[in-house]
Amino acid sequence: MARFRVGVQLHPQSCSVAQLRAAWRAADELGVDTIWLWDHFFPLYGDPDAAHYECYTLLAAMAVDTHHAEFGALVTCNSYRNPHLLADMSRTIDHLSDGRFILGIGSGWFERDYDEYEFPFGTAGSRLGDLATALPKIMHRFDELNPGPLSIPILIGGSGERVTLRLVAEHADAWNSFGPPATYAAKNAVLDRWCAEVGRDPGQIERTAAIQPAELGDIEAYLEAGAEHFIVMVGAPFDLEPVARLVDLARG
Repeated sequence: MARFRVGVQLHPQSCSVAQLRAAWRAADELGVDTIWLWDHFFPLYGDPDAAHYECYTLLAAMAVDTHHAEFGALVTCNSYRNPHLLADMSRTIDHLSDGRFILGIGSGWFERDYDEYEFPFGTAGSRLGDLATALPKIMHRFDELNPGPLSIPILIGGSGERVTLRLVAEHADAWNSFGPPATYAAKNAVLDRWCAEVGRDPGQIERTAAIQPAELGDIEAYLEAGAEHFIVMVGAPFDLEPVARLVDLARG
């Protein structure tokens, strides 16, 4: 079996902050390569009014609670923060973690977040256009900050073939999408074509796949589809046993 990396996404809903902190510390001790949250203001499933926490303040806490894993948001909603502010927040979290932060970003989609926090929802096309405009601004602000980032790779999440995957080819160090494996393979091939179109070495872009614990039996198929890094999505009460099994498998 090909070598691969392992991550976990902890869903910041229907739990306490103490539970989240215990979970990301435990994941770090397991030896995962990456730990992720999501960037929303309300639960995405279950009780729509359950407990929920803001992403970037949690990430700052994760930066000082963990010591080994890289970490970030899977993915940051571009609409929720000015791109210059987002760059500065990311740089600061990067320094708090001694260079382990990853800026995962996407165009946004969860309409309730927009409505209740009074962000203009627009259209899928306008949000993608905003992301295309923001990415160069974020990179420019990284260059202007004093001190600058220690190391902030950019991961872009999404699978839109006409715009999102082109943005990945142009700007990203990593790409995240979902299965099943046949769908992942098809999107991966489109990304390779965009890399050829824009003159980018496709090997410079890490391919990550967000999976459910029930998909651990599909790892070989995902590897054949091009995935290199598996991020197991876990909700409270944060059972990390499937993540531990995947770490053991990755270590061979």
